[in-house]
Amino acid sequence: MPPKGKKKDSTPAASKAAPTSSTEQKPPNWPPFRPLIPSSDLSLQQVLPGQIVTIPNFWPASLCKTYVSFLASLPLTTTPGKPKKGEAVRVNDRFQLQDPVFAKRLWEETCLRDLVLGTVETEDGMSLSPDERKDLWGGQVVGLNPNIRIYRYGRGQFFDQHYDDFNNVVIPGDPAIQARTTWTLLLYLTSPATGCIGGETVFYPEPPKGRSKRDPPPEPLAVGLEVGLALLHRHGAECMLHEGREVLAGEKWVIRSDLCVQR
Repeated sequence: MPPKGKKKDSTPAASKAAPTSSTEQKPPNWPPFRPLIPSSDLSLQQVLPGQIVTIPNFWPASLCKTYVSFLASLPLTTTPGKPKKGEAVRVNDRFQLQDPVFAKRLWEETCLRDLVLGTVETEDGMSLSPDERKDLWGGQVVGLNPNIRIYRYGRGQFFDQHYDDFNNVVIPGDPAIQARTTWTLLLYLTSPATGCIGGETVFYPEPPKGRSKRDPPPEPLAVGLEVGLALLHRHGAECMLHEGREVLAGEKWVIRSDLCVQR
């Protein structure tokens, strides 16, 4: 559980008053999700059981390249170097808006829904019962957070150690769904293969209870950038301390949303 007073992600909650630019901005004309790799060729990989899950090759390199070119045309803004009290230092360029249509497309038009809900079986995928999946994700997953965030990290930019908090959100529909975010979703569009050096997401496991002060702390767990890799990690009360390391060369592009469960 995140210790009280520790620094958090400064992303505004969708349920709170968000800046006008993120709530009233007209959604861009997102490129179609083509091509896509069949669900049967993909699988969820548990990097750290109950905490970190990845989907390698979630998006093919050609689709990632299309999106990087498109996202570069959006009006990104640079985050301030000096954060507010209680917020972690984050230096990057970002674009944020409420776009339930894009969130629904990312959930339904890709293999994400099938993999998360376990409706497609793969040879090397996670073999979990419906109840085990519900326990893993923190409830019945109903979609993605409509709050879409685009991050670009250039050389020298980073996101210091922090915890991701949960948010209560509303997924539009008939009827609308009252939901709560439980896992962060990060979709990496660049990697060393595209010239991006550094920028790994690093997690810091908590020491086991009863550990002696003389025992070394647990080793950090680094998830390196891979083009098209989807990274899911638990957030809220059970979030692990983590950071986005400094980018040393090139650009790190990320699409961010969250898994939502019914509340």
